[in-house]
Amino acid sequence: MKTSKFVEELKAKSANELNEELVAAKKELFNLRFQNATNQLDNTSRIKDVRKNIARIQTVIAEKANA
Repeated sequence: MKTSKFVEELKAKSANELNEELVAAKKELFNLRFQNATNQLDNTSRIKDVRKNIARIQTVIAEKANA
């Protein structure tokens, strides 16, 4: 499945790379919300996908911090 592969890739990254990934995902979410507000966004389900990816990244960061 696509999400499990994404999570496995995240677990293989270092904490620094995860933080960079998190910042990039948050920027993308901001841009998607901005496009949605100005009625320029075609695929609104992308917002939900990015939010879930942010949660996945934060979960992996928390797992690494607790380990």
